[in-house]
Amino acid sequence: MKRVFSGIQPSGTPHIGNYLGAIKNWAAIQEEYDCIYCVVDLHAITVYQKPDILRQKTIDAIKIILAAGIDPEKSIVFVQSHIKEHSELAWILNTITPIGELERMTQFKDKAKNQKAGVSAGLLDYPVLMAADILLYNTDAVPVGEDQRQHVELSRVIARKFNNLYGETFKEPAELIRKEGARIMSLTDPTKKMSKSDEDKFGCIDLTDSPDLIREKIKKAVTDSGKEIISRPDKPAVSNLLTIYSLFSNQPIKEIETKYENKTYVEFKEGLAQVVIEGLALFQEKYAELDKNPEYVLKVIKEGADKARNLAESKMKEVKEKMGLV
Repeated sequence: MKRVFSGIQPSGTPHIGNYLGAIKNWAAIQEEYDCIYCVVDLHAITVYQKPDILRQKTIDAIKIILAAGIDPEKSIVFVQSHIKEHSELAWILNTITPIGELERMTQFKDKAKNQKAGVSAGLLDYPVLMAADILLYNTDAVPVGEDQRQHVELSRVIARKFNNLYGETFKEPAELIRKEGARIMSLTDPTKKMSKSDEDKFGCIDLTDSPDLIREKIKKAVTDSGKEIISRPDKPAVSNLLTIYSLFSNQPIKEIETKYENKTYVEFKEGLAQVVIEGLALFQEKYAELDKNPEYVLKVIKEGADKARNLAESKMKEVKEKMGLV
């Protein structure tokens, strides 16, 4: 099977945008691909993290992955910083990556505007570490949203340059993008992507939100002018809510539009809240079980690291030999 690699940051609580756009799909592709899933804690520290909180959020992210249906018997699940080869390969790839390639990254430019205390080298270098994550495991495809496509493109550029300099070593990974649901928007501002860092906590629904809180957030979600419950470019708020409804219910948007024809936004939101609550019920049940079994979670992390380390060490040995570092 072709190999897939993807990662999740342990900063903030993952929300339904993360779930519908990525994590849910990770479980679905386990039968089709050889999957490697990683909690990318080294990426998280490009901004300051309180150590105790980072440590707990890393554990929580593993629980999120497992509760979403990722089976550690089928997929490798591990923590990035537990495998030193990620950092080692990132440094090596730095030596062949022009700064100009990093400065043009859209995410870097966007995040740099928001960092008033100064931009770290780590933020600039984020895409090279991401390239190392991907290339270290002979990855064929990377499940990403549109906002990460540019980083996967850079991974291909770096792989190609290394191969030209030192001989065929790295695969050039492709993006694996799910068109629908890859970009879930804020409930309070449908022009912005749903985000863990949004200061408006009613803009996103966290995966661990209670049913009552989910109902409250959806009740307060913005809608568009007019009364039609229809997906159109001039109705971005309702279109976003219809996409969420469709992805949780597995119903086509056209069917949902027909179901709520001549009904009010209040009725639609009540139906949407119920669909989201039911859609998250199994996940939340599994998450609660994992919360009570920390020994199992730590066992998964250790065994996943052992499996990942075998692959990473083999690739780094090859890289060093080709570069004359051994």
